[in-house]
Amino acid sequence: MKKTVLITGGSGLLALNWALATRDQYSVTLGLHKRKISLAGVETRQIDLESVDHLIREFETVRPQSVIHTAGLTNVEECEARPDLARHVNVDLAANVAQACAKLGLSLVHISTDHLFAGDIPLVDEMQPAAPRNVYGRTKAEAEVRVLEAHAGALVIRTNFYGWGPSYRCSFSDVIVGALRSGKELTLFKDVFYTPILIETAAQAVHDLIGLKANGIFHVVGGERISKYEFGLKITEGFSLAPGVIKPGFLADRPELVRRPQDMSLSNQKVCRLLGRKLGGITEHIARLLQQEQTGVAKEIQEL
Repeated sequence: MKKTVLITGGSGLLALNWALATRDQYSVTLGLHKRKISLAGVETRQIDLESVDHLIREFETVRPQSVIHTAGLTNVEECEARPDLARHVNVDLAANVAQACAKLGLSLVHISTDHLFAGDIPLVDEMQPAAPRNVYGRTKAEAEVRVLEAHAGALVIRTNFYGWGPSYRCSFSDVIVGALRSGKELTLFKDVFYTPILIETAAQAVHDLIGLKANGIFHVVGGERISKYEFGLKITEGFSLAPGVIKPGFLADRPELVRRPQDMSLSNQKVCRLLGRKLGGITEHIARLLQQEQTGVAKEIQEL
């Protein structure tokens, strides 16, 4: 009998890739808001995150062993323009999910971000105090506190992920592959650094943490710090595409953008120590991304 996993934000990039990566191991239910989708081997259910009582009823019906909370408002510019909405979606709804899970004794994974720090220290570990630079970061930092207050046993996962996106939501890697294949010039920042991870790899690590009954904050990211520009070049190599369309740019030259940290890289040493393995690097993950396309996994998501 497979364990049941319920994923909120079910039509989003993270949830869709997570579902496809884990549907053979788990009985997966995607919790949807407005958009309706259909994936082979995956259940879907309309779930209202606005009410703790409604969440409790839904969880009692689905009976998941684990809830993965991926729903959120992640567009940095939109969060800055609509701070009240950002706080409601990123903080209040996350607290609702945490309260419902705590009441029923369910395992909870809350997906956070690498966008929590000033960006002046590379490879930040879990002990570093949050120092967000914008509304998005502030709401996600507050959400971590609220979730752990409501559910002390929760897992808070800070990450920066990529995978195949549906028609209505391209991922960063989609944008790069699309530009390379169309020959359209793409400018990527050389002065913004991060530690990206393939969603499939992140999902497996998180489920392993659940199996170990881990709780608290973990940085589930790749093992390499890389610039956005360098990541684009790695995609070029991994997909055997012609170079030349990716051009270097600099965040420092874009004052019109909402203020962002220039170094979002996180250290994954804590999770690697607990799991007893490394989470892999850029080249390995991009090779798997290409394999997902070749085996039809990408098409399942892209056709949504």
